[in-house]
Amino acid sequence: MPAGVVIVDYDRGNLRSVQKAFEHEGVTAKVSRAPNDIEAASHVVLPGVGAFADCMDNLKRFGLVEPVLRSIEAGRPFLGICLGMQLLFEASAEFGPTPGLGILPGRVEPFPAGMTQDGTRLKVPHMGWNRLHLTRPAPIFADTPEGTYAYFVHSFHAVPEELGVAAATTQYGVLFVSAVWKDNVVACQFHPEKSDRAGLAMLARFARWRP
Repeated sequence: MPAGVVIVDYDRGNLRSVQKAFEHEGVTAKVSRAPNDIEAASHVVLPGVGAFADCMDNLKRFGLVEPVLRSIEAGRPFLGICLGMQLLFEASAEFGPTPGLGILPGRVEPFPAGMTQDGTRLKVPHMGWNRLHLTRPAPIFADTPEGTYAYFVHSFHAVPEELGVAAATTQYGVLFVSAVWKDNVVACQFHPEKSDRAGLAMLARFARWRP
């Protein structure tokens, strides 16, 4: 029988915050780097904070790339959070081209220098609350109102080759993809575990999702 929600522990990311957010919603979530736990999970969560290359190195060092890929290939619900979303793409420009997991075609790019909005110069990293423009009815967004605020902390953003995978966009100097959904994979650039009631509800919906 599947082992429930497993949060991938590769020594990068606010794992306990994600775990506590699930538990707040009555969902038992296990933090683990054991390949067997990941492959036996009913739902897998890949969080992430830090540099893209460091995170990929740690996934490889702990032998977690193949378990993650096998879990996705098996059709299990998969959630990427922040850098965990970026890692799903083919490559990132952070500190030079770095290959990602290659689940989704596309790349990860920095915000352009000198961005302004309403005459105000915007800081990078993008940090704080911004609105979600919902473009597709992704499973985590059921009953989420258009324009819901979510909490972001990032300097890079994903640029999918297949625009149809975008589930939400956000305006911060440029319009960027803030959530994606394809088959059993959903991912968000923002932090649902830090996005108040709306974000917690997204995690609860993910835990109930059966693709």
